Amino acid sequence: MIPRRTLLTASTGITTPVAATAPSSPRPRPGGAKADAGALHLAPARDQVAALCRREISSRDLLEQYLRHIAQVNPHVNAIVTLDAEAARAAADRADRHLAETGRPLGPLHGLPMTVKDALETEGLRTTSGSPDLSGHIPDRDADAVALLRAAGAVLVGKTNAPVMCQDIQTSNPLFGKTDNPYDDTRTAGGSSGGAAAAVATGLTSLEVGSDLAGSLRLPAAYCGVHALRPSRGTAPVVPTRGHVPRLPGWATSSDMLTLGPMARTADDLDLLLDVLVAPAPADRDGWTITLPAPAKSGLAQYRVGVWPDDAYCRVDAETRALLDQVTTLLRSVGASVDDTARPVDFAGSNTLFERLLFATGSATATDSAFAADVAAAEKIPADDPGGQFLRSRTMRHRDWCVADEARQQLRAAWAGYFADHDVLIAPAAPTAAVPDQTGTPPPQRFITVDGAKRPFFDQTSWLNLASLVGLPSLVVPAGRTADGLPLAVQLIGPYLADRTLVAMAQQLAGHLPGPGRPPARTA
Repeated sequence: MIPRRTLLTASTGITTPVAATAPSSPRPRPGGAKADAGALHLAPARDQVAALCRREISSRDLLEQYLRHIAQVNPHVNAIVTLDAEAARAAADRADRHLAETGRPLGPLHGLPMTVKDALETEGLRTTSGSPDLSGHIPDRDADAVALLRAAGAVLVGKTNAPVMCQDIQTSNPLFGKTDNPYDDTRTAGGSSGGAAAAVATGLTSLEVGSDLAGSLRLPAAYCGVHALRPSRGTAPVVPTRGHVPRLPGWATSSDMLTLGPMARTADDLDLLLDVLVAPAPADRDGWTITLPAPAKSGLAQYRVGVWPDDAYCRVDAETRALLDQVTTLLRSVGASVDDTARPVDFAGSNTLFERLLFATGSATATDSAFAADVAAAEKIPADDPGGQFLRSRTMRHRDWCVADEARQQLRAAWAGYFADHDVLIAPAAPTAAVPDQTGTPPPQRFITVDGAKRPFFDQTSWLNLASLVGLPSLVVPAGRTADGLPLAVQLIGPYLADRTLVAMAQQLAGHLPGPGRPPARTA
């Protein structure tokens, strides 16, 4: 495992010592005034890009601000695990030359330094997805989403931590160790985009691209106090997914529920990155375009809002329930139409179906021998044994998958019916704020505690799975803290392709909801 106070420059194999000094510059509140030129890296991404395009600062100078901040802060959270400073400097210099020579920016992310999750392949820069088996994997092409970032003018600085092959909802692996929650190092940053969320929260990057199958983008955002959007997904995703690991390097396909999405400190910055990421896959671009509809409403008072504050299937704790009650009261006070009784689907049935399809898609990259062993083991499990759901789902026949997929389409229809009368559904992002990190605990022994009651470990993502199953857009919005100082969040779910409606509502809520505040400075 690489020492916590060392970053690896993966393209060269050289280890670079990192100072352990805590940050001294304050991080602006989401939506607040932009930082001065000496701390522009802590400002919203839109302010950074505007300053770059006005030539108030060069991309190279902004990058150097980021590199100094990373050297100070990253040793305390272990969010960035691969740093490619020299390649980033070269890219920043190219951006500066282009602007000087043409007077035009490269694109909407002109010269902006940023990181991406280590599950996304990056040409010439090691991509491990936290797996020792991929410790030397240096791709020869970018993931499609990374190519969109570069085409928009972004300067890729490095990669953020993920659990092994993104297979956990906390972030730790044998290569790079554990990413800490920036607000409390005894708590998890979430997973699998935990490194991304911690990096955004601490100002190591203003924007990130993470991935989400079972809440992997949104759970870390909720736990680390930042915004994240899981975009819509129909027959195909609105953000191309090729080059995400897993699937294995070289695969052209991905899970039928996987999405890639933006993460940022403000909803406005989510919108900036969403504009860049939404595009057909390269093979479809000659004939297809994707245009997300404009927001459905222009102000909070115009929304027809559904609220699902709690459910017997997955109870939330008192502080999370109080937050949902506060949001409900707020929306009513500004004149929105609020319905907190109607439910779009049966929670238990939806979650069970999600798990079946999740287990099935996870078998795609198993070796032939491993899958044969799973099939043999599944055949020995009695049909009425609920403990056999994992293996039975993982090895289901194609006909069984088709039947399950039909049930999913019926759920999509139920959601569509609900959204005929509601613009947005507001629900918990998770049952609690960030739970204690359990990296050292064997998975079968892990659990969470909700108001003193012991609950299954994966209940953390049950509320998020409601949208994952049916491809609906879902946005996590930070909304204050617990009594212990941990970020709290709510989840906005919208109808298919209503991504911009969710972003607009999150922007409008920002003026009414408290932010999570700056993470405490780490001094040791």
